[in-house]
Amino acid sequence: MKNLRVFFFALLLLASPLLQVARCQSDSDAEVADTAEEVSDLGIVGEDAQDFGDGNFSPAPGVDTVCVFPKNSARLVLAGEETELLVGMKNDGELPITVIGIRATVHLPIDHKLLVQNLSAQGFNNATVPSSAQATFPYIFGVSKYLQPGSFDLVGTIIYEIDQHPYQSTFYNGTIEVVESGVFLSMESVFLFTLGIALLVLFGLWVNGQIQNLSKKTKRAPKVEVGTGTRDASMDEWLQGTAFTQSQSQKSKKKK
Repeated sequence: MKNLRVFFFALLLLASPLLQVARCQSDSDAEVADTAEEVSDLGIVGEDAQDFGDGNFSPAPGVDTVCVFPKNSARLVLAGEETELLVGMKNDGELPITVIGIRATVHLPIDHKLLVQNLSAQGFNNATVPSSAQATFPYIFGVSKYLQPGSFDLVGTIIYEIDQHPYQSTFYNGTIEVVESGVFLSMESVFLFTLGIALLVLFGLWVNGQIQNLSKKTKRAPKVEVGTGTRDASMDEWLQGTAFTQSQSQKSKKKK
């Protein structure tokens, strides 16, 4: 039973990071939902409609960004299919922000210099975030269907202007899991299935232990020791001279 308790405790420790990740993602979803302010007429355009340029700009002070994968806390991306994420932007500056567009790239996790794929850029027309306001912008992307399943790093940036000066902020720089189309399984489902199997195994071991303990108790019988008729010499000395020793000597004489 002690080993079972240790195993169950270790299982809970292994499961806690996954639960923490799911809870943090839910908190991020709620934060974006609460802080997002509707922006009228975003005017989303394709990647060919606007040129972002190849320059790298610095982030503007007073601008915060957050990224959420809706209903996809495990950040699973199906190869060859579209994936949506939401970019939340908060403007704490004094001037309004004009959002130009969003772009992203996929890199190998071992080295960001190894570029795997340039994802499609998405432009916006008439998208502004006033001072002391917040807004949410959708970004839909798709990795190549020929990309091998595995872990990759996604780097996403949002490009904007303040007083006609270009800036950019990285809203996401982390890992995504690319999987083949048709084998989409959320981490929560895998965890719950594994946890269920582990609990069934623990319950089976506990029931087996109880049955073995019960069978051992039923098989036990009281042991009755039968004397061999031998007596200790010290006992004979203690009984010497009593009626018991005299009767024993008479019996021995008769047998002779």
